[in-house]
Amino acid sequence: MPPASRDLVGYGPNPPDPQWPGGARVALSIVVNVEEGAEFGIGSGDGRNEANPETGIVTQGAPDPCTEGHFDYGARVGLWRVLDQFDAFGVKATFSACGRAVAVTPQLAAAPAARGHEVSAHGWRWEAHAGMEEAVERLVIARTVATLAEHGGARPVGWHTKGAPSGNTRRLLMEEGGFLYDSDCYDDDLPRIAAGPAGPHVILPYAFDTNDMRFRTGQGFAFAEDFARYCIAAFDRLMKEGGRMMSVGLHLRTIGRPGRIAGLEQLLAHVAAAGDGVWVARRMDIARHWLKRFG
Repeated sequence: MPPASRDLVGYGPNPPDPQWPGGARVALSIVVNVEEGAEFGIGSGDGRNEANPETGIVTQGAPDPCTEGHFDYGARVGLWRVLDQFDAFGVKATFSACGRAVAVTPQLAAAPAARGHEVSAHGWRWEAHAGMEEAVERLVIARTVATLAEHGGARPVGWHTKGAPSGNTRRLLMEEGGFLYDSDCYDDDLPRIAAGPAGPHVILPYAFDTNDMRFRTGQGFAFAEDFARYCIAAFDRLMKEGGRMMSVGLHLRTIGRPGRIAGLEQLLAHVAAAGDGVWVARRMDIARHWLKRFG
């Protein structure tokens, strides 16, 4: 049987009223995953190369400049294309950044922070934490926080693990004391609150369907319009229902390509047309609102 800690009921048919600012019907969170330079690579001294690159070509046993170049594009070009698109619509997003990516290329945190975006934590490496020893994970969290604080201008208050967290991740984040929320959750359209040793901790759901990761071969998106149509359909449904939160996941090396950026542009134009009906917010702002309302 599933463990007792697994909640398959949630809010049920009576979800709480978030009372989003300005009477908005939907809170929209756009998350940019910053992973360039944090992927595994023999050329970086790791024991293996990244096993699931978007290129679909897996090379092991030797450095893989093909996959490296794919990631590099996000830092060299995609970053600026995505930032400019946000500026065009006056949108503020959350840049969920791996510590090692920022340590190698500080502008990956400094540039978004300078434009008013949130820099949150996405682990030190682009790796799952499942099975990680507690002492190691504690050090990983501390190192990530220190690096992002140094280059992003403020310590991160949010966390999201790539793939599966360990059984200790959320507790360690709570014990660390500086985290307001984590996004290791995929089971709802609304946040919730967990009790922690330093006070309430907000759990903000994330999503893999309204996400440019689906541009990978066989994942469903081929053209920019595919991404826009799917995300717009989700947005329109949540606007109809009201009182919901929506997450859109982006990657610099993916949506930042010239043949895909129009999908983001189309989505943002559609969202802008909704006017006061939508609150486009950084995740830390959504977490603070939820904590004020329900904490």
